[in-house]
Amino acid sequence: MIKVRKDWWKDFFNRLYLITDARSVCNTKLTCREVDLLEKILRLNKFERILDLCGGQGRHSIELAKRGYRDLTVLDYSNYLINLGRKLAKKSNLKINFRRGDARSTGLTSNDYSVIIVMANSFGYFPDERENLKVLREANRLLKPKGRLLLDLANPVYVKNNLKPVSWHRIGNDIDVFRKREMKNNLVKTQEIAISQQEGLLRNECYCEHLYSKTRIRQLLKKAGYKNIKIKSNLSLHKKRQDYGFLTSRMIVTASK
Repeated sequence: MIKVRKDWWKDFFNRLYLITDARSVCNTKLTCREVDLLEKILRLNKFERILDLCGGQGRHSIELAKRGYRDLTVLDYSNYLINLGRKLAKKSNLKINFRRGDARSTGLTSNDYSVIIVMANSFGYFPDERENLKVLREANRLLKPKGRLLLDLANPVYVKNNLKPVSWHRIGNDIDVFRKREMKNNLVKTQEIAISQQEGLLRNECYCEHLYSKTRIRQLLKKAGYKNIKIKSNLSLHKKRQDYGFLTSRMIVTASK
């Protein structure tokens, strides 16, 4: 049985995360396709105030800034990712506000953002469903009236039909990444082991992710005060047909305040 710490997310997203998940989170072409999708679905304009919630190193905000968007904030709990994002933005001479914070209680000003995005399946990390609901309520507090929220989630039907109990892939010529998975009551628990041929064991950690059916995510959004909920499912943004875990097939959810 895989045991997951309730606060696993506090120290999981570090330098090694960018290596083991590089196929998705360090993939510039994929990021561009994801931002293309954001622009199309949300019909963004370049003067809107946008919050990239749980935004990691801000790869989507950096791409948006390169396209001329002027008011961007990235919030993430990981000090490592936030500091990296600041360096990347500075290197490209881009003006982006990076802030470290908890998505459940951000400390940001109420009614201040036109758009909030939660990309790359970054919603649903808390084992206790009530904590995930707090994230949605906090986002609602931050949105201006009629502001829009976009959640980029895993397609639950695809995951349930294709979940591999064990997977493996190699990074370069040195690192092997093994993942063992268990699913119960729409909660997927994963044990990730990363081994370097040169350095030995790099990681042996467990994490979890909630899967949301269309019905369940609608219920949570309505409970958090949203309306105009729309869902597009079975979207694939990777070009190669491989196993990219939760990001192989997407479900894009939008709602407004």
